[in-house]
Amino acid sequence: MIEIERKFLVKSNKYKPESTSQSEIVQGFLSTHPERTVRVRIKGKSGFITVKGKSNTSGTSRFEWEREIDIDEARVLLALCEKPILEKKRYLVPVGNHLFEVDEFYGANKGLIVAEVELGSENEPFEQPEWLGREVTGDVKYYNSQLTIKPYNTWNL
Repeated sequence: MIEIERKFLVKSNKYKPESTSQSEIVQGFLSTHPERTVRVRIKGKSGFITVKGKSNTSGTSRFEWEREIDIDEARVLLALCEKPILEKKRYLVPVGNHLFEVDEFYGANKGLIVAEVELGSENEPFEQPEWLGREVTGDVKYYNSQLTIKPYNTWNL
């Protein structure tokens, strides 16, 4: 139940032809408290509820608990979530022995593209594809819960 991942910005669309699948995701947060978040997600025709704990100092590890729920229940819970609701398209991109999840955001976060790779340990080596940009692991403003509070289109870039 400990999630270990690293997060990066994406600097080109070269990941798209390498992706093996794509899915539309709509998600919201019932709680964006810094110590814990509670997320509701609809991915395709499935609903999920997820609880995440506070990240460790490096931002690579944190507690995560997720369960699939009925899609109608997920829709009802999404209506209770903080606004804005996040919308994104997720691309699954295999690179070497790892699978990158590349999220292309829409709505209030349009223009932001982030890649995450889950690891077995914090120091596990992994291949970095050419489309991978600057690492933002542990940078709280890139957490999905924070993109609800301060969307990407409000940042001074």
